[in-house]
Amino acid sequence: MARAVSRNTRIGWTIAAWVVALIIFFPILYTIITSLKSEQEAISGFNLIPSFTLQSYETVQSQNNYFRPFMNSVILAVGSTLLALIVAIPAAWAMAFSPTRRTKDILMWMLSTKMMPAVAVLVPIYLIFLRTGLMDTRIGLTVLLMLINLPIVIWMLYTYFREIPGEILEAARMDGATLRDEILYILTPMAVPGIASTMLLNIILAWNEAFWTIQLTTTNAAPLSAFIASFSSPQGLFWAKLSAASTMAIAPILILGWFSQKQLVRGLTFGAVK
Repeated sequence: MARAVSRNTRIGWTIAAWVVALIIFFPILYTIITSLKSEQEAISGFNLIPSFTLQSYETVQSQNNYFRPFMNSVILAVGSTLLALIVAIPAAWAMAFSPTRRTKDILMWMLSTKMMPAVAVLVPIYLIFLRTGLMDTRIGLTVLLMLINLPIVIWMLYTYFREIPGEILEAARMDGATLRDEILYILTPMAVPGIASTMLLNIILAWNEAFWTIQLTTTNAAPLSAFIASFSSPQGLFWAKLSAASTMAIAPILILGWFSQKQLVRGLTFGAVK
């Protein structure tokens, strides 16, 4: 009887998980379906059977060069991630292995900056970019995206570093390891799963950032988020073309997430089971 109840419970949870997964994935699926319709079909109503035309993709590519915003997205996502790691690894090391009475307060303060609405600081950041010549530049956006996601990166690395025994680092110091050796050759290799998952998460966050990329770019540094927004015009929304642009924008990050899901889950659960 107990086995039957346990088996039914597992089946119930499995069905529930599939239902939730389908609900989450349905908007992406419907976007892909809509991109394969003609504009007339797209505005005609809810329909899950497209005509399977690639006309919208051809129009999107002919109107806008997809390769330029794609490369901008890659440069911004990877560049901001590497910059964030350069800053976050030493910061997380200091707070994990040399904590002070204010360490938790500092961590909470950093996290609280993520709770502030972005539009609240739009004007000062816009003026800074305008007066320093960083408007519509890859350098400016890379630094900004790094600063936006830096609190999350530090928090995640701090959590992973806390799971590494401090005695290992003490033994390295006794053997003459410098601070640089300690971070590069001992701490970093031991925290590779956590660092990898942090990198993947930061790349996803940077890739999906739309508010700042739309506000601070026009053409030169415009990534795929601005590429999607360009298909919203005063003449109206062209749903099929907008869906095609969205599909082209999310496809690379979906593929990355699919192939790196094991590493991502491994990193996010790093240290959870001892």
